[in-house]
Amino acid sequence: MLGNLPLQGWLVRRRAERLLASSREWLLDCGDGVRLQGFYSPQAEPGRAGVGRLAVLLHGWEGSAASSYVLSCAALLYQRGFAVARLNLRDHGSTHALNRDLFHSCRLPEVVGAIRALSARLPEARLYLGGFSLGGNFMLRVAADGDAPETIAGVVAISPVIDPQATLRALEQGLGLYRRYFVRRWTRSLRTKERAWPGAHDFADLWQLQDLRQMTAALVGRHTDFATLEAYLEGYALTGKRLESLRAPASILLSADDPIIPVADLERLARSELLTVVRTEHGGHCGFMERWGRPSFADGYMLAQFERFNPP
Repeated sequence: MLGNLPLQGWLVRRRAERLLASSREWLLDCGDGVRLQGFYSPQAEPGRAGVGRLAVLLHGWEGSAASSYVLSCAALLYQRGFAVARLNLRDHGSTHALNRDLFHSCRLPEVVGAIRALSARLPEARLYLGGFSLGGNFMLRVAADGDAPETIAGVVAISPVIDPQATLRALEQGLGLYRRYFVRRWTRSLRTKERAWPGAHDFADLWQLQDLRQMTAALVGRHTDFATLEAYLEGYALTGKRLESLRAPASILLSADDPIIPVADLERLARSELLTVVRTEHGGHCGFMERWGRPSFADGYMLAQFERFNPP
């Protein structure tokens, strides 16, 4: 909550000025006609463009590549010598017009495709994947996917969605503030999608629901191949055997006081020698703030893990 306040955002953007000044937009071909937007910030070292370490960061649901938590972490990594690519998921940021079909959380192949496209553009770079909340869930699934590039050095997930069923229940039973926040942001996104594709989408009946479970069930029925809401939620869960096939070192940071991701879900992850789990007592959901405008504990954790995966 504190991380979303205007003061925090202003302080983070000021700290990220050098990163943002070097940023250039890339539209990534993800296969099957899908394009995702990324923002690439190379290190200013003549003759070495694309060489070395590339941190690839992915935001959470209804966030974007410009979210404060993404910029905060990106600025620290950039300062420490990493080139940085900040990705937008489909229909996030200002990308609603890029692809006709609607975003949903089981669109893993296009995120894998985006990582492959980055690797193809920067073949000499080692890729360090970092994700927050739903973005952390995606990045862990990428690291366990057989089509992911071999240049992935490791992945760090901050407050990742582990069991979507449990997360949906937590949102329904917890503080109404979180529930209203996501309903408002999602509704705004769907309206933007309608305007971007006139005549292709009609979400008018959803505005009346104002309920995450009902809205998700309706959109699953219309815009996915899943027969039920439960099957869809299981489709992007990390529980069970999902992470048994990890192909690179992975690390999860989760707080016991996270109001959205029950910490008990950690016990339902597959055991893997490649997986490290760190649980803190405090930190909230993708918060972990220590000082206003400064790198968070999560930022420092991601940096430390990236350097552990493959020292420069």
